[in-house]
Amino acid sequence: MSTTLAADLGVRRLLTAAGQAPSVLNTQPWRFEVVHREFVELLADPDRRLRVSDPRGRSLHVSCGAALFNLRLAVSTSGRRPVVWLLPDPEEEPELLAAVRAGDRRPATAEQRELYELLPVRRTNRLPFTGDRVPAAVWDELRAAASREGATLVRLDRRGVAETLDYAAIAEDELAHDHDYQAELRAWTMPGARFDGMPDHVQGPRPLRDPAPVRDFGRHAFAARFEERPQLAVLTTPGDRPLDWLRAGQALQRVLLLATLRGLSASFLNQPLDLRDMRARRDPHHRRGHPQMIIRLGYGVPVGRSPRRPATELERHAC
Repeated sequence: MSTTLAADLGVRRLLTAAGQAPSVLNTQPWRFEVVHREFVELLADPDRRLRVSDPRGRSLHVSCGAALFNLRLAVSTSGRRPVVWLLPDPEEEPELLAAVRAGDRRPATAEQRELYELLPVRRTNRLPFTGDRVPAAVWDELRAAASREGATLVRLDRRGVAETLDYAAIAEDELAHDHDYQAELRAWTMPGARFDGMPDHVQGPRPLRDPAPVRDFGRHAFAARFEERPQLAVLTTPGDRPLDWLRAGQALQRVLLLATLRGLSASFLNQPLDLRDMRARRDPHHRRGHPQMIIRLGYGVPVGRSPRRPATELERHAC
């Protein structure tokens, strides 16, 4: 039975789906290569790595893990079982993060079809959310989604939220005085940025009170009052190595797509994790694992999306 990707699934469709994943500062640090019309290889794009804020490559791996989840989902909705190898040759090919092959025929589930349809719908929303609380049943679904990918979603209680917001404010203040960090941030987010930049509608408003539940990119079209009681969760993994980071990215995307399906909005508050990586500090280790993402969830109004690289730009052709 043929499992030729180009013939059965359509490479452009696969790459378009993968390229809709979220990524740190919208860097989209991935490339893909089709090998012998049988495998799609996911590679890190070194030109899009954040050298200052991501010295270990953790955020890059998390971003690429989200793209990998989308690639798996696209294969599944084509009626094939995705067969995945993570870090197939880390010593010889460190930029090769995963290889995916279309396996035997398997009808897509209703959930897979629903999540696939939401790939172009999911957004990062840095606007204020309403005060409506996420139901406990939805939190249970989100936790189960993370667990399916080998990660844990830890919902923070009121004290945990307050402490995390304080950590984020302290980290942001320290990062504000790091000239290299600020230069890198401007290079990726300001008008005329090196690659795609971050439009005003994506950056969000300036919060009217501290500590803020959103990251400050330094450019705001207006100010706004955010929700009084932000709802935060931390995505953790058992370890803190490249394999764990890739799994965290897949878990993150599954959680975000399910959140979108349930009508939720999401944004991120990762300044403490950036600072940890940059200063080689010990992470704020939780009993349930190593923090990889800090996620704000709630109900918000629709927002525009960040620009995406065309699928034709994502494929790397073998020499």
